[in-house]
Amino acid sequence: MKWIKQSISLVAFSLPIFLELATIPSLPTQAQAQVDPAALTQQQPQLMSQVFNPPKRGLPPASAGGATRGDSFCVQKNQLLTPLLPKEKLGLTFSERPSFFWHVPQNTVKTAEFIIYEVDQSDANDDVVYETTLTLPTTPGIMKFTLPASSSPLKVGKRYHWYLTLICDDSDFKKSPEIEGWIERTQPEANLSKALEQANLRKRPALYAEAGIWHEALASLVELRCTEPNNFKVTVDWRKFLQSVGLSEFTSDPIIDCCTNKQS
Repeated sequence: MKWIKQSISLVAFSLPIFLELATIPSLPTQAQAQVDPAALTQQQPQLMSQVFNPPKRGLPPASAGGATRGDSFCVQKNQLLTPLLPKEKLGLTFSERPSFFWHVPQNTVKTAEFIIYEVDQSDANDDVVYETTLTLPTTPGIMKFTLPASSSPLKVGKRYHWYLTLICDDSDFKKSPEIEGWIERTQPEANLSKALEQANLRKRPALYAEAGIWHEALASLVELRCTEPNNFKVTVDWRKFLQSVGLSEFTSDPIIDCCTNKQS
C-alpha cells in the first residue's frame, strides 16, 4: 500500500505542472527554424541560390554560337575559345559599357580582334559600335574586356552582335578561331534598383542572377573571386552559377585580368 500512496502523491504533484506546460504554445524545433525558406530569404538574402534564371527574350539567330570556328594551328588541340554566355548566347546588361568574358585556351597568338555591331532589323547593314585589338594573356584562363569610355554607349532596348577573333593568320582569317554572341541593354525595375542600391557586393550576384541579368551577375561574381579568392562560399557560388548554364568545365579556370587595348 505504501507504493500506491507514493504514486498518488507523485501524480498529484505532477498534474499542475503538466497542465501549465500544456497551455504554452508549441515552439518550432531548431531543425524546423533552419529550413524555413521565407526566413532565409528575409533574414539572410546572401544565402540565396546563385543559379542563373534565364530571361524571357526572343532568341538570337541560330548562327550565334560559341564554338571555335574551324581547326587552327595556333590553339592547342581539343581546346576551344569559348564565350562565357548562357546557352542561348544572349546576355542582358544594365550597363552602357559592360564587361565581356571568354575562356581563352592555350595558344600561340598574341592579339585578338573584338568588334560589336548594333543590330538594325530594318537595315541590312549593321552599324559598328566599337572595334579594337586586344592583347591576349600568355596563359589559358578567363579573360575580361570592358568597353572603354571612348566607345559609344549601348542603348536601352537595343540588341548588339559581337565577335572575338584570334589572329592566327593575317592572310587567312578562316584559320583564325572566332566566337560570337549577343547582348541587349535593358533597365531594372524600381524594386530591383532599390535592392541593388542597398546590397553589398556579396548580395548583388544573386539579385542579378535571379533577374536574368547575365553580364552584371558574372562581373560581380568575378569581382568577388578576385577580392576574396579564399572564401569558400564565393567559390561554391561561382561553381553553382556556371554549372547552371552548362559552363561547369570552366569553374576552375583562373581569371586573367590583363587584356589591354592597343587602340582606343
